[in-house]
Amino acid sequence: MAGKIGGVFKEILSPFLRQKLEQAIQEEGEASQVARAITAQYLKTPMENQIHDSESRRHYEAEVHIHYQGKPLKGVERLYKRVIVIEPTTVCAAHCRWCLRGDYPVFNLSEEELVNCAKFCGDKQFNRGVREVLITGGDPFMIPDRLNLLIDALVAHAPNVRIVRIGSRVPVQSPERVNAKLMHTLRPRKGLRIELATHVNHPAEFFPESVAAFDKILRAGVHVYDQTVLLKGLNDDLDTLIRLYDRMRSIGIEAHYLFHCIPMQGMSHFRTSVDKGLDLIRKLNSTGKLSGRCKPMYTAMTDLGKITFYDGVILDRDGNRLLLQTGYSYAERKAWNPFWEKPDSVEVGEDELMRVWYVDGIDD
Repeated sequence: MAGKIGGVFKEILSPFLRQKLEQAIQEEGEASQVARAITAQYLKTPMENQIHDSESRRHYEAEVHIHYQGKPLKGVERLYKRVIVIEPTTVCAAHCRWCLRGDYPVFNLSEEELVNCAKFCGDKQFNRGVREVLITGGDPFMIPDRLNLLIDALVAHAPNVRIVRIGSRVPVQSPERVNAKLMHTLRPRKGLRIELATHVNHPAEFFPESVAAFDKILRAGVHVYDQTVLLKGLNDDLDTLIRLYDRMRSIGIEAHYLFHCIPMQGMSHFRTSVDKGLDLIRKLNSTGKLSGRCKPMYTAMTDLGKITFYDGVILDRDGNRLLLQTGYSYAERKAWNPFWEKPDSVEVGEDELMRVWYVDGIDD
């Protein structure tokens, strides 16, 4: 989840992943599950140069553009009533090729800017109703000292915030970073629950070092949940998904979302059709081969935010576009974020709820 360099999303593979890739190729060959899981997600391919007119540069626009307490507010987004997003960094241990924020500018917020973000989250004039903060990026585990400062600042200046969620892939990309300094950052604070949102997309990513890192985090009282991305050719088959979610269950990681891969520039080779995803989620939920406690929600990230595929969500089809029904009204969204502008892909129904056109993927 880091920015592009010179207009091209830079390939970055952490030393840990590089060592695992080289070891897997040497011992089992390039077709091994570990080699496939790493190569598909992190190594550049010429297919990224196939840009389609329907693909977008950003997954949504939700920044809060104001000066707060006399200073520009940076790294803050808001789409929903209860949650504010803070992005303290766009640096990651490795670059996922399917990254949501691959086209974001590279930045790191200063300590002063982070404290300003925390004070904004606690300001009742702007954020009445906010109960949670999602700290993402980039990867906040890459900057444990500033992450610690931000969490402490939220405790001090935003008592309305009861839950802090942190988005990180460090346990699977660079598990050695789950060290004493990071665990101090994740220590319990009175009145605050800390959660970790991670992405594990293939069972081969549960390296012994990664499992140990997750175990350390779980034993510290941090709740861990997963948001898997459905990736064509990597995990878009029932057997792989069953093994993935069964492994999560055994480790103690909650299955939250199975995300349909979004229509970002250069990602078409990763994207299945929504119908294929719906078929997989139906089978996943009805085979009896998986515990009911580890079944994810199949969800799309649209220009309006997340939409889960329940009955009646798909209202219409136009070529490879789907019209999806939301529960968000235009007035509510503007109240939560006055700087938000309705994208061209959005329509407002007679019930005042918004619908959004979403570009589907294509199965080979």
